[in-house]
This record gives sequence, structure tokens and C-alpha cells, in this order.
Amino acid sequence: MSGEKIFLNGYIMVPPDRIEQVRAALPDHIALTRDEPGCLVFEVLEDPDTAGRFNVREVFANQAAFDAHQARTRASDWFRITQGLPRDYSITRQQDQRPST
Repeated sequence: MSGEKIFLNGYIMVPPDRIEQVRAALPDHIALTRDEPGCLVFEVLEDPDTAGRFNVREVFANQAAFDAHQARTRASDWFRITQGLPRDYSITRQQDQRPST
């Protein structure tokens, strides 16, 4: 069965006074997200060239998995810790090209 994968790419900007708190919360956020059903890729990496920038790359199997991730995140410590931080994300969809059986 084919479906539409959801791709999110972008970044979050963290000011110096909040960076240690974000760094401390990040491992749990990554682990919880990677354990979610339908999460195919989840990366949040500190940009080596831009202070305070964390690059984000996500791939979810379908819209339902992405929506479930968004709902879980809104109820998480990560949401509380990063609330109000500037984000620049683009979300795209791509049809899964796996052959049907």
C-alpha cells in the first residue's frame, strides 16, 4: 500500500541564555520521537557554523503519524522548554513509490 510521506526541514534558533536547557532536553526529545509509530527519520543537530541554530530534519510515514507527533510534542517538556523560540520550517509531502503487492 502506498502513502504520502511527510518531510519537515528547517531550524530552531536558541538564544544564549536558553541554549543549555535546550541541549539538556534534546536527547529525550529525540528518543521519544524516534520511538513514535511512523517516525522514519528524526534529527536535530546543532549547526557548527551558526551559533544557537539547531537544524531539524523529520520524515514521517504519513500525515496521521506526523499529526500524532505534533500532538505528543505539544504536551511535552520539549514544548515547554522551546516555547516562543523562532522556528523556520518547511513541510512537504511526497508520494511513497513502493510497489503494491
